Amino acid sequence: MKRLALLGASGSIGQNVLDVVRRHPDDFRIACLSVHTRKAFVFESCLDFCPDAICFSGCDLSQAERRTLEEKQISVYCGTEGIRQMLAEQEYDLLVNALVGAVGLLPTLEAIRRGKSVALANKETLVMAGHIVTAEARRHGVDLIPIDSEHSAVFQCLLGESIDNVRRIILTGSGGPFLHRDLNKFDEITVEEALCHPNWRMGKKITIDSATLMNKGLEVIEAHWLFGLPLEKIEVIIHPQSIIHSLVEFVDGSVKAQLGWPDMRHPIQFALTYPGRKPFPGQPLDLASLKELTFLEPDEKRFPAFKYALEAIRTGGTMPAVMNAANEVAVQLFLEGKIAFPQIPQLIRHAMDQHQAVAEPSLETVLDADRWARDFVKGHWPGLLNISH
Repeated sequence: MKRLALLGASGSIGQNVLDVVRRHPDDFRIACLSVHTRKAFVFESCLDFCPDAICFSGCDLSQAERRTLEEKQISVYCGTEGIRQMLAEQEYDLLVNALVGAVGLLPTLEAIRRGKSVALANKETLVMAGHIVTAEARRHGVDLIPIDSEHSAVFQCLLGESIDNVRRIILTGSGGPFLHRDLNKFDEITVEEALCHPNWRMGKKITIDSATLMNKGLEVIEAHWLFGLPLEKIEVIIHPQSIIHSLVEFVDGSVKAQLGWPDMRHPIQFALTYPGRKPFPGQPLDLASLKELTFLEPDEKRFPAFKYALEAIRTGGTMPAVMNAANEVAVQLFLEGKIAFPQIPQLIRHAMDQHQAVAEPSLETVLDADRWARDFVKGHWPGLLNISH
């Protein structure tokens, strides 16, 4: 039985992980988990898994709540530092990192340094510090197993293959809800519209990233570090049906693709069972029922955030961390109704323009760049956009 440490248990990915575990109770056990503020989720659902430890990273517990957990012999941790402490003290075989944002970086490194493999759904870990994380994974001999559907597809296509034989990888993306919307009406996009993804059901932040196409830019950076390929060997194609999850082309012209219905439980279950596989109860792919599979080039004019992400990784050093932090803050401002949809990439652009990248940064330098970008956007966004609160 594989013991799992699940971070972000109450989010979209986390709940799908728990669903997979429920379906395979003889194969997996939740050894420890974290939630941010959803205490009710823990007491209503997660106690069924009888974990050894729970971390509440964004809220405090009442004495009665803490007593309930301690009576079940569950160790309790609190705060973001509590996540790292839990991972340092508890026993588990695989870390499943489903946290959202830069907060996922340090827990990933904690698990790697303990010699634990990581099933990674937290893009920001590799976007911010891919050079550090991949070097640590090699040094400790652990696997980084992607949970993103696109990177899982590439990972599966590469099984049994030499990376030297890869001509290019092609990451697919749906294009989000505004693929064909009149560009002149982007100012009118509401939060509710942006959160209505045509194919996937995801958390708010990643859904907005999909709507701006920033998600594809982050995935290019992630693929660069996961598979050790230069940017010129990584391409993105818009595939609105989300059936082909990604492709790998080899030097002899052969192309492998991984297909399936858009269901995050597929890549999650593969990451948990790797290097094996288990039966999946979902509906089999019915090719005859598919009316068409279409493909488009990404439109950088319509979605400038995609272009800025590629620029950040080409610049390298601390620039991806700044780009990522500015995006996180800008997305939150949009979700709070403080800025318009097209102003998300505008704020990213301003932060990148004001930052002088540091090459080959240390972990502390990366974290400093992240903090600087957050403070810069939070402190200056009205002036940067020439608007008032």
